[in-house]
Amino acid sequence: MSHPLTAPTALLLTIPPLLWAGNAVVGRIVSTMVPPITLNFLRWAIALVILLPLARAIFRPGSGLLTNWRRYAVLGLLGVGTYNGMQYLALHTSTPINVTLVGASMPVWMLAIGWLFFEARVTRRQMLGALMSIAGVLFVLSRGDWRELLALRLVAGDLFMLVATIIWSVYSWLLTRGHDEPTIRANWATFLAAQVSFGVVWSGAFAGVEWALTDAHIVWSGTLVAALLYVAIGPSLLAFHAWGTGVQRVGPNIAAFFNNLTPLFAALLSSAFLGEPPRLHHAIAFALIAGGIVVSSRR
Repeated sequence: MSHPLTAPTALLLTIPPLLWAGNAVVGRIVSTMVPPITLNFLRWAIALVILLPLARAIFRPGSGLLTNWRRYAVLGLLGVGTYNGMQYLALHTSTPINVTLVGASMPVWMLAIGWLFFEARVTRRQMLGALMSIAGVLFVLSRGDWRELLALRLVAGDLFMLVATIIWSVYSWLLTRGHDEPTIRANWATFLAAQVSFGVVWSGAFAGVEWALTDAHIVWSGTLVAALLYVAIGPSLLAFHAWGTGVQRVGPNIAAFFNNLTPLFAALLSSAFLGEPPRLHHAIAFALIAGGIVVSSRR
């Protein structure tokens, strides 16, 4: 059962979109150095190596990992193997603005999937909050000029991001359903390792198909190594820990609105890299997104 949104939980749910914004920037930078599905496999393989010392208990007999393998295989497939791979594939074939715009539909998908498949009640406040949050995303993407949106053109990569967004919504709901053994739920590292151990198998299989069917190759450099370390630690371990904990506390419907902070953080990071200060439309967009979170989370 979800609890009211508190300031510590709100801060916790703000961490993932900040790290995921950096993930989008890094993914775009290395898109010519490593194939997208292979990037996803390397990201989670490194993350699993880092997790192993913290989560050794789940690989011992009687931990419940094998008993509940179906649950963690599905979570690993959706959250690790499929969602992240399709996100990198979208960044490889589409523009960051289009990918961000499609990803902004997550609150709507989260509400719809919860209502259709998980018997979740959708309130008018949540619908109003979703509209306010998406309006904030559109405002920052248009830089305060709605005519900019008319110039957007959807391409194949946008479809990948749309499917990825739906998959992430299902994954978030499944986090709150099902039974987890005490050993696995002992701490965030063991719970995440249970998913990643299966997710690495899925992502490795997908990467094998990518190398078999395409002219895949890797251009190793210091930039790529640094990028792999960042995406393995920040957007993977830290962001998934914060997101999973936040979803358990307030439920997927409320947590989904925080995802729309990602394009705002991405715009601010881009401004920082380009040496441009934040502008008025960033502040207005933040007010709309934050307003959507407040309205949707009130009881």
